[in-house]
Amino acid sequence: MYDAAYTGVPNWDIGRPQRAFVHLLEADLVRSPVLDVGCGTGELALFFARHGYDVLGIDISPLAVQQAKAKARGRRIPAHFLVWDALDVSRLATANLSFRTVVDSAMFHLLGDTERDRFIAELGGIVPRGGLYCVLGDARYDERWIYGISPGELRRRFEATGGWEVVFAYRTAFERRWSRNPAYFVGVQRI
Repeated sequence: MYDAAYTGVPNWDIGRPQRAFVHLLEADLVRSPVLDVGCGTGELALFFARHGYDVLGIDISPLAVQQAKAKARGRRIPAHFLVWDALDVSRLATANLSFRTVVDSAMFHLLGDTERDRFIAELGGIVPRGGLYCVLGDARYDERWIYGISPGELRRRFEATGGWEVVFAYRTAFERRWSRNPAYFVGVQRI
């Protein structure tokens, strides 16, 4: 299913990072190493790598990862990409990998209810104390729906897991090639 989206240019691939992540960098909140979960064709990972951060992008779509690697080679940017399931990120720790910053541009908002809790549990295996998970996702319009995110939901889910604290949450926009949607940008820190 995910590969099919990358046979053309997906609507969410705007050829640059979402503005919320540019502001995150400008606020000096990004620390290496950085993990970009659901990296797609790599624009966000490449943005951070171009600014000197050690970055690994992962995506479940082999086609997306292939395109991200091609962009990195073509632009001569030292970012790394792997085909990897974000619901299994704790296995990256077996290679002695941990990440002080994890960025998520519209991956979490697609997950189902139990997948969300599983992903949060998995993050605990690769994010050390003081590490930051930053997620941008479409704003949820109705709490009865699972699609989208809300700061309240993220606060509840991370607090239930323990060891995390929401450090910022604000309303913004998620840009697409032909539109923009109301969104939230939320930062959660490992304590």
